[in-house]
Amino acid sequence: MELSYLDAVILGIVEGLTEYLPVSSTGHLTITEKLLGLRIDNPTVTGYTATIQIGAIAATLLYFWKDIVRLLKAWVSGLRDASVRNHDYTLAWAVIAGSIPVGIVGFFGRHLIEGPLRSLWVVAAALIVWSFAMWFAEIVYGRRVAAGQERGEDDVTIRDGVILGLVQCLSLVPGVSRSGATISAGLFAGINRVVATRLSFFMAIPALTAAGLFGLKDVDTAIIPIGPMIVGVVVSFVVAYASIAWLLRFVAHNSLRAFIFYRLAIGAILMVVLGAGWMAAT
Repeated sequence: MELSYLDAVILGIVEGLTEYLPVSSTGHLTITEKLLGLRIDNPTVTGYTATIQIGAIAATLLYFWKDIVRLLKAWVSGLRDASVRNHDYTLAWAVIAGSIPVGIVGFFGRHLIEGPLRSLWVVAAALIVWSFAMWFAEIVYGRRVAAGQERGEDDVTIRDGVILGLVQCLSLVPGVSRSGATISAGLFAGINRVVATRLSFFMAIPALTAAGLFGLKDVDTAIIPIGPMIVGVVVSFVVAYASIAWLLRFVAHNSLRAFIFYRLAIGAILMVVLGAGWMAAT
C-alpha cells in the first residue's frame, strides 16, 4: 500500500472542504480513505490525515492574520500592563483557555481515538447524533435572538472560551465535527453565529497545529512519500482558504440546517452500506 499523488489530491480536497464546515473532516477522511482502499486503522494513514491539516492551519493563519496579530498584541500588552487590558485581551484568553481541554483529552485519549473510534459505525452514529445537537442549538439561538439576547464579539468571556473548549473535546470522536461542536456551543450561549464561527476558527489553530505536528511521527515515508504529503498539504491549504471565506459569508445569512440535513443523509447512507455488508467498518 503506497499513497499515490491522486490519493493525496483527493484527501487534500476532502480535508480542505470539510475541516471548517460542520460536517466532520475526520469522518469524511475516514470514509474517503476506505473508498481509496487505505487501512483506516493504520497509524501511518491516521498520521497522514492529521498532518495534511497543516494546510488548513496555514489557510486560517493567512485569512485571519490581522485578527491574530491584533489579539496577540492585546494579550502581550495586557500581561505587561493591566491598565491597557481591553476586550481583545479577554478574547485572546478565551481562545487560549478554550484550546487547552482538547489538547489534554486528545493526548491522553489518542490510543482510543486512533484505534477503536476509527470505525465507520462510529462515524455514522456521530454524524447523526450530533446533528440533533446542532438542530437544538439553532432553536435555542433563535429564541435568544427573538428575546434580544444575542451576544456579539465584545460580549465573549473567558468562561465562554472554556465552555467551547470543553465541547470541542467531543469532536475527537470521528463524525462529530470540531467546528460543528464549537459553533453549536456558541449558539447555545447566544453568541452571534458569525462570531461563534470565527471563534471556532481561532480555536482550530492550536488544536490542529498540535495534531498535525504530533501526527508527523507516525508517517512512514515508505508508504506515504514526501511528494504526496506535500501535495496533500498544499491542496488542503488552497481548498480550506476558499472554504473559510465561503462559510463566513454563508453563516451571516443562513442557519446550520443545510449542514444538518447533509449530515443526517450521509450518516443514514453509511449505516445502510455498512449494514448491508457492502463496506467494512474498519
